[in-house]
Amino acid sequence: MSRSIEHAHIVRHDDGTVSGVWGIYTLQSAFQPIFAFSNGKLSVTAFEGLIRPFRDGEPQSPVSFFNTCPTVDRLHIEALTRTLHLLNAGACLPQEASIFINFDPSVFTDRSIADKALRDMRLVLYEAEIDANRVVCEVTEQKSASQETLYNFVEALRANGFRIAVDDYGADESDINRIKELRPDIVKFDAHWIKQLMESGAGFALLTAMVASFEQQGIRTVFEGIEQGWQLELAEKSGASMVQGFALARPELAPTSFHVFGKDRPMPVTVPDAGEAPAAVSPSLRPKRAFGRKVVP
Repeated sequence: MSRSIEHAHIVRHDDGTVSGVWGIYTLQSAFQPIFAFSNGKLSVTAFEGLIRPFRDGEPQSPVSFFNTCPTVDRLHIEALTRTLHLLNAGACLPQEASIFINFDPSVFTDRSIADKALRDMRLVLYEAEIDANRVVCEVTEQKSASQETLYNFVEALRANGFRIAVDDYGADESDINRIKELRPDIVKFDAHWIKQLMESGAGFALLTAMVASFEQQGIRTVFEGIEQGWQLELAEKSGASMVQGFALARPELAPTSFHVFGKDRPMPVTVPDAGEAPAAVSPSLRPKRAFGRKVVP
């Protein structure tokens, strides 16, 4: 992303955070914590950057925003959103936490385009005072991206020293062979797919086996969309490395309150029983379940 584009579309605020302007939209960063299991408790280990568009002060769907953007602008918009997330992460997140940033591989149709975008990203990291090894680049296996485009882009990420996560595993075209080809550091399991597998004993056994297989390959796993206490308990039992979802913490717009949860003040959450609400959650959870079926108390 060139400095001229950055200056034209980024607004800096007195608190150190930034927002973006694209046409009639104002763009803000939101961050959602990702928790790691450790001795029966959960601690924040990372944050995912999420774009939040506003129009005339009213929140808009990110999907509707991106759908209104011409294809020719997509590369610049992707760069703008990453820049917002990284600058805001440097301003308001704990310095030791990893930062998950989303990429659309389909816009990087040529290796030179990817290399330039990643060089520009490293300049933003320098400005934000963020080490490259804190950044996890999420890529989604999309129909619009050919296998060759996807593989070339992942190799460009790896060559620039970034960690790689495959997002939405288990959805659409995702399969174990592609994971073997991409060799990611992290696999994020699709939320809807996880929920379906947790609804039966056979599904949960499959989920557990897949997690174990990835761990044996040195691939860490993230379960997304954890919204209930019983899902959190099953995620721990399955051996998942990390979890993310509303049952733990909702995304917050920058500047977030998350900066206080650094080394001096960790953000532990005790893993609850199946029907018990975790510490950081609204108590309005569903009744106790076993593999998705209600259990008589």
